[in-house]
Amino acid sequence: MSVIENKMPAAVPVNSSRAATSFAAYERLRLDLENQYADLLCLDRSLDRKLVSFQANKSRPVYRWFKYKEGFSACLVESLLHRVGVTEGTLLDPFAGSGTAMFVAAQHGLAAEGIELLPIGQAVIDTRRLIERGIPDRVLHRLAEWITTQPWKNDGDGITLSEVRITRGAYSPQTATALRGYLAALVDEDAPTRNLLRFALLCILESISFTRKDGQYLRWDHRSGRSLGGKPFDKGHIPAFEQAITAKLKEILHDLQTSDTASDLFTAPGPSGSVKLHHGSCLEILPTLGEERYDCVFTSPPYCNRYDYTRTYALELALLGVDEAGFSSLRQTLLSATVENRPKHLLAINPRWRTALDIVDQHPPLGALFDYLDAQLESRTLNNTGIPRMIRGYFTELACVIQECSRVLKPGCPLVMVNDNVRFAGACIPVDLILTQIAEQLGFRAEVILVLPTGKGNSSQQMGQHGRDELRKCVYVWRKA
Repeated sequence: MSVIENKMPAAVPVNSSRAATSFAAYERLRLDLENQYADLLCLDRSLDRKLVSFQANKSRPVYRWFKYKEGFSACLVESLLHRVGVTEGTLLDPFAGSGTAMFVAAQHGLAAEGIELLPIGQAVIDTRRLIERGIPDRVLHRLAEWITTQPWKNDGDGITLSEVRITRGAYSPQTATALRGYLAALVDEDAPTRNLLRFALLCILESISFTRKDGQYLRWDHRSGRSLGGKPFDKGHIPAFEQAITAKLKEILHDLQTSDTASDLFTAPGPSGSVKLHHGSCLEILPTLGEERYDCVFTSPPYCNRYDYTRTYALELALLGVDEAGFSSLRQTLLSATVENRPKHLLAINPRWRTALDIVDQHPPLGALFDYLDAQLESRTLNNTGIPRMIRGYFTELACVIQECSRVLKPGCPLVMVNDNVRFAGACIPVDLILTQIAEQLGFRAEVILVLPTGKGNSSQQMGQHGRDELRKCVYVWRKA
């Protein structure tokens, strides 16, 4: 029996005999999969949700500066690298995010490489690399001067505040004026100082705006003046620009000046390793990397949960100069995890992926799941018609990523992946087991699936129909055969 059972409620609403039949067929195959991998599931009480999220980074210098909500903690990376026995060589993170896995690996003497598509992730990583090289005293002195002189209060006329349709009206007039003044003052600074100051600005955009990151989208406060319908949302206190930016600059300056920052950044004895970032999509970049080159892959791909990072990080992306066309391009280039993703021409990217695509096409539980979702689509019971396309895209694209990870890993070396299971239209989808079975056909041996003691509940849309059954949150450990 699996550690945390994914039992379905007795009554799953279906509006056609085809849906009922296909759901029953899927459930049989899903339960078979659960039984097949029951011994692989291992409840690990040391893994709490704080550790497998950004929360554990809040008290850690440098890591705490930018709240990358989808990231995992540095403590998790340290613990798992020790667990899988990776002490030397090169680590690769195909979904680098804010770079936590890369920098922890480097701090422990490994070389680290990552791939990241979103400009906000790239900006976070570039700032950390700047710190690694050492911050000159003159830069620290200049940060201190900004705190006391507040040059953003000067004239910001002539500076345009970058925005796109989904960020328009995100700031009060006073905050928008202060933002323009801050950007105008940056122009006169040297590159290292300007990079740190701009990064500090990126760190506070959500807090000073009328928005809050809320999974699939930005939630708008009623004070924004946007007519959104439904129950008005109040995000609470919105600090003034001066208060927010001063607090962030003080935090950054404190972390850079205190004597224990270096020991926190470089916790392992000996020299730190190098950090290299590839800008772009892992689907494009992975095929260009050398065969059997890496000693570990440590990553957390986007979850199959409809979250759209281009919307949740819209304020930051707009400030970094991403325009409407850029938003659309990023959204379609990201791993398919939102209902707006269109199918990618994967074989045009890499013809060798026919192997991975055939495995997905011939996977019985996935085939039954797709039949059920198509039946739900036909009976018009899905809350979004893009769900079947999204789930197909998610598993086919991740299968291609797994095939590439198998190719670039050295024999016997581990792949560690943090991911969540999901549920759509009442059907529990054991992402952990499906991906593990796919990985076994692509050159991996499944070692263990570590299960968090606290799972994830249903979305609010599904709670009423399908109850509060928990879904597993897991860390997979596979090894290259």
